[in-house]
Amino acid sequence: MKKRFWLAVFLMSVAVASQAADGPTQERGRELFESTKLGTNGKSCASCHPGGRKLEWAATFDDGKLAGITNKCIDKALKGKPLDPAGTDMQSLIMYMKTFAGPGK
Repeated sequence: MKKRFWLAVFLMSVAVASQAADGPTQERGRELFESTKLGTNGKSCASCHPGGRKLEWAATFDDGKLAGITNKCIDKALKGKPLDPAGTDMQSLIMYMKTFAGPGK
């Protein structure tokens, strides 16, 4: 009986960890922000916004508007393919960009 209980606890913890890994994270957002793989010209978001420069306003926009602005940059500045606005990568990127908000957020 004890073995079944601990097996069930283990399986539930694995399921919860798996679900958490599939959701948006700031760490994934940072990786995307610094990655040159969002585009085709060797640049990243950090190329134009080192340390989040000029993104202090990011937290003032709703996620939909910020996704649109971000995709415009990916398309034009990075020469890349826009991300799914509702996808995990875009949500992670938005989550990370909002960390650059100024003190008045």
